[in-house]
Amino acid sequence: SYSFCTLLVREGKGRNMATKAKCSGCGKDAPTMQCPQCREIGLPPAYFCTQDCFKKNWSTHKKEHKKAGEACIPTMSKEEEMLFNFRGPLRPGKITPLRKVPESIPRPDYANHPSGHSLAEQRDVSTKPLRIRGDDLEGLRKVCRLAREVLDIACAAVKPGVTGDEIDKIVHEACIARDSYPSPLNYYNFPKSVCTSVNEIICHGIPDNRPLEEGDIVNIDVSLYHGGFHGDLNETVFVGKPDEESMKLVIAAYECCWVGINSVKPGAFYRNIGVEIDKRAQVDGFGVVKTYSGHGVHKLFHTTPNVPHYAKNKAVGVMETGHAFTIEPMINAGDFGDVLWPDHWTSSTVDGKKSAQFEETMVVTDDGVEILTMRPNPKPHFARQLDEWGIPYEIKFGPGGSDPRWQ
Repeated sequence: SYSFCTLLVREGKGRNMATKAKCSGCGKDAPTMQCPQCREIGLPPAYFCTQDCFKKNWSTHKKEHKKAGEACIPTMSKEEEMLFNFRGPLRPGKITPLRKVPESIPRPDYANHPSGHSLAEQRDVSTKPLRIRGDDLEGLRKVCRLAREVLDIACAAVKPGVTGDEIDKIVHEACIARDSYPSPLNYYNFPKSVCTSVNEIICHGIPDNRPLEEGDIVNIDVSLYHGGFHGDLNETVFVGKPDEESMKLVIAAYECCWVGINSVKPGAFYRNIGVEIDKRAQVDGFGVVKTYSGHGVHKLFHTTPNVPHYAKNKAVGVMETGHAFTIEPMINAGDFGDVLWPDHWTSSTVDGKKSAQFEETMVVTDDGVEILTMRPNPKPHFARQLDEWGIPYEIKFGPGGSDPRWQ
């Protein structure tokens, strides 16, 4: 019987959403009712014009409910995919329904917002970064430590044949195991708990059912919300043994991140971070993406300061003890330009060449900087991969300044 699945959303925000859709039964415009079971299990909204129409089409519609847990949701329409000028070989796959977070886990304000808006961020009109101290700093330290644990788990799962969606599941479950909310989930309606950006994707890649392939590179961007604070970091790793160009790009991106970090200290200008990063990228002729920046992070996911990664930027302000922010340069093997896919999230290189990125969250200290997301042994995953495969490499800039010595 269809009666357990009575129709909802006769008014309010649901009605506004439905006016843009068509009836899933007869195809009429502006339906006024919604199947609540689809909403409950995370499937895309299914709207109907009347109760009779829903009853008439129930035998067909109920089959959609069996897709819960499957990668069945496209991130763009067939028309968009056909008409869009993709710059590289990567194409969007399908994604699974929205994963659930237990109600017992505290969540940021955007988690249940219909459009994923953070009202706290929208109310934040400050131009001067907060100075994080005392208990707040301890809270930020804790969430950053937890975020690092989750990223390490995700990176260890990367191998040919694993899908982005499987990585998303791993990250989602690791967050929940730490009583944490995955910060990307529903942030401005982002549909997943982590970003996985493969090859020519610069950032904000949506984890889907495409299997990773030998020779790919993938950036995994993890963010957690715990105890009222966000922690944010990412790494790029190899999928199987890399070619020479991929190695060169990933090492350059890692060093770009660290020359930026090594310039952080009280009294330094924020705009100088981009100068150092750009200088390192130019050594290999690589482009530094200008569209996306580092950002302040603490009780808000994104806030001041704004931290551009390129030279001749117009960032304002001077670093002070207690300022907490990310440095996360995106380095392209070719042109610095980017293009946005029709899903409104996935950012690709303009020429289809690969892009790599590393990110850490940090706080300015009296005598320099504390990397809040750095593991006790800071050797990056890609270097551990190269060690395992017996591939020689050289890293000139890292946590210890030049030529770091790792155990």
